[in-house]
Amino acid sequence: MSGTLNKVMLIGHTGDEVKMHYFDGGGSIGRFPLATNESYTNRTTGERVTNTEWHNIVVRNKAAEICEKYLKKGDKIYIEGRLKTRKWQDEQGNDRYSTEIQCTDFTFLTPKGESGAVPQTNTGTMTPETTKTEPQNPQVQETIGEEDDDLPF
Repeated sequence: MSGTLNKVMLIGHTGDEVKMHYFDGGGSIGRFPLATNESYTNRTTGERVTNTEWHNIVVRNKAAEICEKYLKKGDKIYIEGRLKTRKWQDEQGNDRYSTEIQCTDFTFLTPKGESGAVPQTNTGTMTPETTKTEPQNPQVQETIGEEDDDLPF
C-alpha cells in the first residue's frame, strides 16, 4: 500500500467549555478537552476498572464558533479528525510535545434538553453528504410528502 492514513474517531464527553482564540484575519481556533473511557473487569479481583483517556481537540473557524455556542462541559460528542503533534519549549527551554486531534467533522450526541447542545445533527465541516441528508426547511418536506399523495400509482 503506497498511501498513508491519519484518521481519528472518538466518542466522549467534553471536559470543559470551548476556549476560543481569534486571529486578525478573521480566523478562529477553539480548543477543548475530551474524555473517553475504557471499562473492564479485573480477572484477579473481579472488580470493575474504568480508565479515562484525555484528548486535546482543536476545531477551526466556523466549526469552532458552532462548538463554542452549543457545547457545554460534560456534553457527549462524536469527533472525526487527524492526529497532530506540536513541539514547543517551556520556560526552562526544554522541548515539550503535545498531541492534538485536529477536528474535521463532529456530531453532537447530547440531547438538546439536557445541556443546550443541538441534538444529533452533523454540524461540523459541511460535506456534500451532510448537506444532502439534512433538510433545510421542514415545511418543504411536508409539501413534498403531499405531492406524493396525488400520484396515480
